[in-house]
Amino acid sequence: MPLRAFLLAVLVTFIWGVNFVVIRLSVHGAPPLLVAALRFALAALPAVFFLKRPAVPLRLLIGYGLTVGLVQFGLLYVAVALGLSAGLASLLMQIQAFFTALLSAAWLRERLLPNQIAGMALAFGGMALIGAGGSHQGGLLALGLVLLAALGWAVSNLQVRQAGGADVVSLVVWSSLVSPLPLLLGSGLLSGWDPTLHALTHSGLGFWAAVAFMGYFNTVLGFGLWSRLIQAHGASRVAPLSLMVPVFGLLSNALYFHEAFPLLNVVAALLVFLGLLLHVFGGKWLAARAIPT
Repeated sequence: MPLRAFLLAVLVTFIWGVNFVVIRLSVHGAPPLLVAALRFALAALPAVFFLKRPAVPLRLLIGYGLTVGLVQFGLLYVAVALGLSAGLASLLMQIQAFFTALLSAAWLRERLLPNQIAGMALAFGGMALIGAGGSHQGGLLALGLVLLAALGWAVSNLQVRQAGGADVVSLVVWSSLVSPLPLLLGSGLLSGWDPTLHALTHSGLGFWAAVAFMGYFNTVLGFGLWSRLIQAHGASRVAPLSLMVPVFGLLSNALYFHEAFPLLNVVAALLVFLGLLLHVFGGKWLAARAIPT
C-alpha cells in the first residue's frame, strides 16, 4: 500500500477513534437519541442532493438505515450516556468482527477458522472481566447495549454484502435519511419531549460543532475515504487497519478526560485486543507456519 494511502487510512481511524470522545461530550446534557438523529440528518444533508441513489432495493436501503442508525449508533449513544467509557466503547464495538464471522457462518455457511474461534474465546473472556467490573463503567445495561450495537454493526456488514457493487458512500448518505425521524421519536419517548426540544433550541456552538463533526467528518468523509481505499487497494490490506480505532479511542479518552483505567479493565481490554489480532491475522500466521521450509 502506498504511503499516501496508508496515511489516509490512519487519518480515518484517528477520526473514528476520537469520535467516541465527541460522542461522550455531545450526550452530556443532551438526549442521546436526539444527538444520533442530528448526526444522521447532517450526514444526509446536503450530500443527498449531489449523490445518485444507490442501485439497491428500497427494503435494503431502509433496512441498512435502521440497522446502522437505530441499532448500531442509537444504542451506542445511549450506552455512553449511561456512563460507559468512550475508550472502552471504542474497543467493545470492534466485537462486531466476531459477530460478523458468526453471522456469516450461520447465514452464508462460511466456515469458522481455528484462529477465529480462539480469538473469540480470548475476546469474550475479556468481556466477561469487563462485565465483572461493569458498575464502574455504566453498569451491565450499558455493556449489554454496546454489545447489541456491535451486533447491529455486524448485521449492517452483511447488508453491505447484499448491496453488491453499489456505491458505499451513496448507500451511507441515502440510508442516513431513514433513521432521524425514528431516533427523534425515540428521544421524545426515552428522554421526554421537553429535554429534547430544549436541547434543539438552547444548545450552544460546541454542541452543534460536535454534531457536525460526527455527521460530516466521521460519517461522510470517514466512510467515503475508507470505501475508496478498499476499492483501490483491497479489503485484505485496508480492513485490518481498523484495529487502530480502539487505540486512538482509548488514548484520546485517557488524554481528554484524565480517567484512571482500573487494572481489571486494562487486563480485559488487552484480552479483547489480542483476540481481535488473532481473529484478523491468525489465519495468515497459521498458513505461514504450515508452509514447509
